[in-house]
Amino acid sequence: MRARRTLLRDIPDCAYNRRSGIISRVTTGTTLKQAPARVIEWALPYWTRGEAGRQTPADLFRVLYLGWLAAFVLKVLGSTWDVSWHFKWLRDDLAPPHMLNSVGTVIAVGLAIVHWYTGYGVDRLASRLIQWGTGIFLIAIPLDLINHRVNGLDITAWSPSHALLFIGTALMIAGVIRGWYLGAASYGVISERRRTIVLAVLFTFFFENVHFPEQHQEYGVLELASWDRGQPYAEPSLLQFAANQMGRAVDRPMILKFSLPVPDYVYPVYAGVAGMIILVVARLIVGKRWTATSIAAVYVAYRCLVWPLLVGTTFPPSAIPFFFLLAGLAVDLAFFVRVPYFRPVLGAALVTAGVYGGLALQDRLLDAPPYAAASWPVTAAALAAAWLVAEWLVGRRQASAASVGGSSVGGSSVSGSSVGGAALGGAAETRAEAEDEPAREPGAEPVPTTAPARDSGAATASDGGDV
Repeated sequence: MRARRTLLRDIPDCAYNRRSGIISRVTTGTTLKQAPARVIEWALPYWTRGEAGRQTPADLFRVLYLGWLAAFVLKVLGSTWDVSWHFKWLRDDLAPPHMLNSVGTVIAVGLAIVHWYTGYGVDRLASRLIQWGTGIFLIAIPLDLINHRVNGLDITAWSPSHALLFIGTALMIAGVIRGWYLGAASYGVISERRRTIVLAVLFTFFFENVHFPEQHQEYGVLELASWDRGQPYAEPSLLQFAANQMGRAVDRPMILKFSLPVPDYVYPVYAGVAGMIILVVARLIVGKRWTATSIAAVYVAYRCLVWPLLVGTTFPPSAIPFFFLLAGLAVDLAFFVRVPYFRPVLGAALVTAGVYGGLALQDRLLDAPPYAAASWPVTAAALAAAWLVAEWLVGRRQASAASVGGSSVGGSSVSGSSVGGAALGGAAETRAEAEDEPAREPGAEPVPTTAPARDSGAATASDGGDV
């Protein structure tokens, strides 16, 4: 007995069971039952009213943006499953992909409330973008439900209620991108590599959200082919319901309207302008070579990964947009041209060739949605105009941020203020926010309200060099 007591005294966190005579180690860590209480205990001190831009502790900053990444991952998984689901089954509000989307939405709304109430992790503009995006998204949900009560099912991903969902999500992601870019640079525990990777991942979510409605054509072209083979992917109940909605029999014209509801020029023009300008802005803000190619490759790789999972569980296949690889590469190649206002013109020509050439190659070797090849001049002109605007905004914000940076260090010039922060918001506005900032809280690190400055002489994102 004395030896037993000595052992219990010498070994920490031990307990002696008198009945069995067993000495066991006591777990002192957090158990599953204790986890909620520990989380609340950790988070409650941060739940205080504050203005956007207040000093944010590093651990809270990491948790907030990890939460956003989780919300966007659930959104992407749910929406990918959802579009495939709607090409097979009748609509169901409680369908598994809707539940997955709902969990992501709950997380996003919770984070938006935290940013709005506490002011942690974002500056004023980022907070407004997140608030507006969340509000539009929440308004779109009941409108979408009403639309489906009236129309019965998702006839098209291009409906107004769906457009509001995409716009709301885009604003949320834009706010998160700005918040991460301005905030992450101030924490030594967040390496430059991690900051860059997370920023690129956030732009990948943005790109996926913008491209999402075009998945209707990517699924639709194969749905039409399955009908022509006499083995339609969609369940008979879905096809009959869609036919009743259109007031006609289940025949090929009805399947064509159901599968490909928009004109053939929409797919290449939308992908070539809306999709590609996201890659251009990502290249400007991230500032690393091959950013656009990497984002396009990650998106295509994701589609390739989920394709066999969906098909293997009897859901319809889709035409994966492999042409994005050529288009993304064209964006990055254009940034080797160092003249900002010449680059958009040459870049638009290269990217348009990548989009239409890639579609032609994909259509010849695999499957591609129908596209009107004659629409390329519209795509090139619209992309060039959008690219010029992006270059102009970046140049103006860069000059403004540089002048603010120069005055903040006693008149000495801070050369090459980051294009990313400048493009995500005006330095003049963020400077005004900084003047109203509350005093730094104990143990907190700052969320900067201007873009992080780089070393003198460093290449800017807009000149084609690495940052």
